[in-house]
Amino acid sequence: MERTEGAQESSPKEAGHAKGTLYLAATPIGNLEDMTLRAVRILKEVPLIAAEDTRHTRKLLARYDIHTRLLSYHEHNKFEKGPRLVEFLLAGNDLVCVSDAGLPGIADPGSHLATLAIDAGVAVSPLPGANAALSALICSGLDTRRFTFVGFLPRTAAKRGDLLAEVAARRETLIFYEAPHHLRDTLKALASAFGGARPAAAARELTKRYEEFRRGTLADLLAHYSAEEPRGEFVLVVAGAADGEVQEAALQETPQDLVARFMQEGMSKKEAMREAAKRLNLSRRDVYQALLEE
Repeated sequence: MERTEGAQESSPKEAGHAKGTLYLAATPIGNLEDMTLRAVRILKEVPLIAAEDTRHTRKLLARYDIHTRLLSYHEHNKFEKGPRLVEFLLAGNDLVCVSDAGLPGIADPGSHLATLAIDAGVAVSPLPGANAALSALICSGLDTRRFTFVGFLPRTAAKRGDLLAEVAARRETLIFYEAPHHLRDTLKALASAFGGARPAAAARELTKRYEEFRRGTLADLLAHYSAEEPRGEFVLVVAGAADGEVQEAALQETPQDLVARFMQEGMSKKEAMREAAKRLNLSRRDVYQALLEE
């Protein structure tokens, strides 16, 4: 018999598997109506929900008359609670993991639980839905064909500078998360690393009452939020480097920078030195000498 499109399929457990299934469920990033019917159903059916902040999740469950038991699972207890949740799954119980907003596993500990479950042979299944990064990207007016999610920048200036130097010459669109009290410093760092003329968009309070998009250049955004107090959670979407910027960045790279980058990409030190010499039109001896001097 031909399967009817949209028909409800059995879960892995229902199909005869002894182990439970870990569901990673998207939750609203603002508007509580942004829940899927399937996610609501499964949240009602499972015996346990692992939530980043149980107080926050209870508001969502109350909205949909869901009375499933909640367990706190977050960044500070994931090493203790994660193995216990995997034991719960191995015993044949299904489990839903949710973050405070959006997809679990994106800038939160959900990815740790998913890795533990996969390593234990437990089925991991998505319950798709809202996501701040992709919501901002599709409304940014910037290229959506290729993009990199960077997330929150490191708080220390040195680590932040290293990361921005690494992505400055990327051609694809870049996506960052930021809190309002760090927004100005982050915009300054982005403008310094990429140039103030780089096209960008700032999305705040996505799907909420005061949702706002500002589009222009990094310099434009910095000027606006220097004059106006940033409010709400932000997603920054920044255009990739143009050809001229890529060439200029390449010219500024040192042999040490290139060798380190190529090794991070998986090359051996010998291969990285050879590629750096080729890229900079230097001899391998020159590259080797530069590494010794460092």
